[in-house]
Amino acid sequence: MATILVIDDQEPIRTLLRIALEGAGHEVLEASNGRRGFALYRARSADLIITDIVMPEMDGLELMLELTSNFLHVNVIAMADGLQGKASLHMAKLLGARETFHKPFEMDKLLSAVRDALAAPPPNIINPQNKSDPPAQEHGDYEGHDNHRVHENLLG
Repeated sequence: MATILVIDDQEPIRTLLRIALEGAGHEVLEASNGRRGFALYRARSADLIITDIVMPEMDGLELMLELTSNFLHVNVIAMADGLQGKASLHMAKLLGARETFHKPFEMDKLLSAVRDALAAPPPNIINPQNKSDPPAQEHGDYEGHDNHRVHENLLG
């Protein structure tokens, strides 16, 4: 069906997601951190990225900034655990994550979010000739933000 890139520094989480996603008919690519995930996405685009936020080398928020700076349409579901994860998931939504999940998550809900993300039109990116904000997406949490404006607000 679709190619899904799973990025998480915890191998058991990657394995669990791979088994569930392959069981749903998807091809799964795996990376253990954001830097490796970005390189893999650059080499072989995926229809959807499921990424952890808190990881070594390049965390999920840095990854999302890199992805949205380099590619027009990036479909992301973000996940995190712990107290730091809650604030990070909010930031992931601002960066365009279609859905966010706090670990531990219910697999049925994650698979439903995967179906929704794959069925939804690509995230809207501001057209340089049209400075108005695009409408919010019907599916997920993407709010149609101008990614460059969001990046500037997040970075200072």
